[in-house]
Amino acid sequence: MKRLFIFISLLATTLVASAQKSTLNCTFNGLENGMRIVVSQAQGGRLVPTDTLTPDAKGNIKLERSIVDPFMMALSLTKGNSPYIHVIMMPKEKIALTVNYMPTLNHFDITTAKGSRNMEVYKKFTNIVTSAQLQDRPGMISILIEQKLDSLLSANPSVLMSAFLVTYFEKAFEQYAPLYKKIRDALIGQWPNNEFVQHIDSRLRSTLIPGMEAPDIVMTDRDGNTRKLSDLRGKVVLIDFWASWCRPCRMENPNVVRLYRRYLSKGFDIFSVSLDNNRDAWLKAIEDDHLTWSNHVSDLRGWSSAAGRLYGIQSIPATVLVGRDGKILARNLRGEELENKLKEIFAE
Repeated sequence: MKRLFIFISLLATTLVASAQKSTLNCTFNGLENGMRIVVSQAQGGRLVPTDTLTPDAKGNIKLERSIVDPFMMALSLTKGNSPYIHVIMMPKEKIALTVNYMPTLNHFDITTAKGSRNMEVYKKFTNIVTSAQLQDRPGMISILIEQKLDSLLSANPSVLMSAFLVTYFEKAFEQYAPLYKKIRDALIGQWPNNEFVQHIDSRLRSTLIPGMEAPDIVMTDRDGNTRKLSDLRGKVVLIDFWASWCRPCRMENPNVVRLYRRYLSKGFDIFSVSLDNNRDAWLKAIEDDHLTWSNHVSDLRGWSSAAGRLYGIQSIPATVLVGRDGKILARNLRGEELENKLKEIFAE
């Protein structure tokens, strides 16, 4: 649960004349005598307590906020290492929650959530965590949570809480990038200034994934002429990042040559970007490996290659397959995977 906070930046509450009052009524079951509820907001990347509430004899607390924008807060216990409940409030909402405190699991499970679509989704998330933790399957808790959370968020991309919960997958961002994109696309129109939405939008813009426009590469070729990736629009293009000194690249080259010859007449081309810094070695490798296509470019800056930095290349060989419309189809396909994808594209 703690890793949910790593990437949080909460919206500040603006109390102005046009603000709308929202209320939260929360009933806690299972609290020990004397336990109180801490209300926190994120400030400067950490949670800062703003209030402490004492539940009544039935475990009830009530909060009111006058807000004009979505407002998020975290509820926890005064004891150390407390679990959290994350609440998103919208203007004029009347939210009612019932929460079970499970000390053996150090977890809050929401059993009822009324008055808020955001909290309905969050309730389902806490239920997923509860179910996973109750199963006696060591090492499987994270996997079970990830599988069910993926399904939950995929079914609710237009709910703002999804933009918060998807950060559970931050450490596996590239794997879950399509889910991030689905949520971003569903929310960006309605909540362009929401910081959760801005965060996932920023992550997507800094990571090239299938479906995104392939950034243009403009570099000089071996004869000093300017070559542009965008000039190949209308073709299926394999951007191949390689170098003469890269043994795995050289071992893959015969397969790339074979596929180039096979699909050239069907509209396939290759745009090779060398991460060499030795011109003679680069040109010799092109000749020795029979890389007969025209689009060979390099700024001879090695790992500082402008194109390499643009595409976030950290190891080679690396490939990006671009469709006729200039959008990325796949990344890092080689060998049989690349061949199968080209068979699919060219309907063989």
